[in-house]
Order: sequence, then structure tokens, then C-alpha cells
Amino acid sequence: MILVYGIKENLNPIKAKLSNIIHASMQVVLGMPEDKRAHRFFPMTKSDFYYPEGRSDAYTVIEINMMAGRKVDTQKALIKALFNNIEAELAISPIDVEITIKEQPKHCWGFRGITGDEVGDLNYRVDV
Repeated sequence: MILVYGIKENLNPIKAKLSNIIHASMQVVLGMPEDKRAHRFFPMTKSDFYYPEGRSDAYTVIEINMMAGRKVDTQKALIKALFNNIEAELAISPIDVEITIKEQPKHCWGFRGITGDEVGDLNYRVDV
């Protein structure tokens, strides 16, 4: 599950393209299937979105929630791919993008009526 926060006037016009960039990056780096996109966008008023000095109103926060298991190098490759692809395709400087990966053990995930450690039919690997 991906959560994306930004100032609504800047985030709303790019939501679809940003979702495509995020998912394409996850497909290339993590091997995620096309049908596993789970993105949530939170367009905020400027008065509700505080961000560090030296950033512009394009400042965007991307939180990536995933089951534990990806290697450190894989996670770093995903972060770097996102910075590069967002800058190349949306002209948003990496200084205006914050990315966090939050991993939880498989047993902390629940979907399709079971927990993540019980699922046996994922069509992608977690240990990449």
C-alpha cells in the first residue's frame, strides 16, 4: 500500500501520472505485477501540510508499506528509481520528494480473509 501526500493544487493534477510512475518503478525493481497497484492520495491544504525549509510547494511525501523481506539494496534501488523517474517525468526535484519504506512482518498484513504469513498464492516474490 502506497500513501502519497502533497498540497492539493500541486498533487491533484499529477495523481494519475505519479501513480503510474510509482507502480512502474515497483514493477521494475520489485517485480510487482500490473494488477497489484494499491495507491492512496491525500491532497492537503497548504495550511495543513508543513514541510522542511528549502522545499517548494511541489513537496511530496511517499510512504511505501510492504511486507518485510526485501533486501536493503533492493529497497535503496526502489527509492533511487522513484527519485529519478519522478524528476524525469514530472520535473519534481528530488529535494521536493520524501520517500519512506515501512516494513511490517507478514503476519501483520491482512487481505482476502487471511494474514500475509498464511498466503500461498502471491504472484510476486517478497524476498528480492
